[in-house]
Amino acid sequence: MPRYRPHVAARPGWRCRVCGAGWPCSAARLALLAEYREDRTALLIYLGTLLAEASVDLAGQCAPARLADRILNWARPR
Repeated sequence: MPRYRPHVAARPGWRCRVCGAGWPCSAARLALLAEYREDRTALLIYLGTLLAEASVDLAGQCAPARLADRILNWARPR
């Protein structure tokens, strides 16, 4: 029986270790929403921290607004 492998970021490139998509991939987003379903504010703080780290790792490789959309803005309540 296959084991579940969490979709986490491989740094410094910020790609998913499992599927290779830009992190957070779809599976990671679903897992994060489930984990933080009762506390969206905590999720946004966590993602904001990761955005700051990714901004350093990916400086000059990704536009800041695009990186914010990828790592943080998807999780904001609509």
